[in-house]
Amino acid sequence: MRHKSETLIDLETSFWKSMVDQNSENAVALLCEPALMVSAHGAMQFNHAQYRQMADHGSMIIEAFEFSEMRVMFPSETTAILSYRVKQRVATREQKTKTQQEMHDTSTWILTPQGWRCAIHTETPVAR
Repeated sequence: MRHKSETLIDLETSFWKSMVDQNSENAVALLCEPALMVSAHGAMQFNHAQYRQMADHGSMIIEAFEFSEMRVMFPSETTAILSYRVKQRVATREQKTKTQQEMHDTSTWILTPQGWRCAIHTETPVAR
């Protein structure tokens, strides 16, 4: 039997893979509605349609990612928090500029009747 931590890591990986593959439908299937994100751009709440718009038409895309220092904790049976470091390669949609970034990320997943869904994701640049 798979440990719940492995399931959540697989879901987080699937979400990131959907971003690399530019498959917003797979990403939306893993998100609460609404969901939250906190990044260097500020805090935002979005629904599935708004996520699709960002993913399909935003100026930046994620080309590759690599997780490390993955930690999973369960404050309750229906809540999971993942904390990790990620190296990511981002590019402009037109592929004119590519950048390597390192971030400290967290994702909070909740167990819904439809399965685990991500409610909030945060990212903070690694201090250099």
